[in-house]
Amino acid sequence: MSVIIENEYQEDILEGYEAIIEEIVEAALDYEKCPYECQVNVTLVDDETIHQVNLEFRQIDRATDVLSFPALEYEEAGEFDWLEEDGIGCFDPESGELILGDIMISMDKVQAQAEEYGHSLRREFAFLIAHSMLHLMGYDHMEEEERAVMERKQEEILQMKNYTRD
Repeated sequence: MSVIIENEYQEDILEGYEAIIEEIVEAALDYEKCPYECQVNVTLVDDETIHQVNLEFRQIDRATDVLSFPALEYEEAGEFDWLEEDGIGCFDPESGELILGDIMISMDKVQAQAEEYGHSLRREFAFLIAHSMLHLMGYDHMEEEERAVMERKQEEILQMKNYTRD
C-alpha cells in the first residue's frame, strides 16, 4: 500500500496526521476486502485552496471539508472482481498497485467541524479519510439509501480503529 501525502497546509497541523491517514486508509481497504495493494494520494490544504478546487471541478463556489477524486468507475461500489479482466490500465505499471485516486482535505474545516460537532480533531480527521476512501471505492450519498450505507460503513471503520465520538 502506498499513501502519498502532500501537506500544503501552512499552520500547525494535527500531530501524527500521517499515521492516522495510513491507519484509516488501510482499515477502509480491509473493511471492503480489497484484494489488491493500493495507491492513494492525500493532500492537506486550507479553505481557500479547496474552495478553488471545488469551484473548478464541481462548479460549487464554496469551501468544503473533503474532495474525493476516484480513479475508477465501479458498476457496484466496493466490488473489485471486474479488475481481473477489465482493469489492466488501473494499476501503476511500476509498483503494480491499484490506483484508487486522490483525497483533498481542508484542515480549516477539520478544526471547525471538530468544534461544531464536539469531538476531537483526530476523530474528525479520521472520519473525513474514511468517508473519502469509501468514495474512492465507488460509494456515494446522493440517495437516502446510499447515504445510510455510507454512514454505517464510516462508523464501523472508525470503530475498528477506536475513533469514537468523544
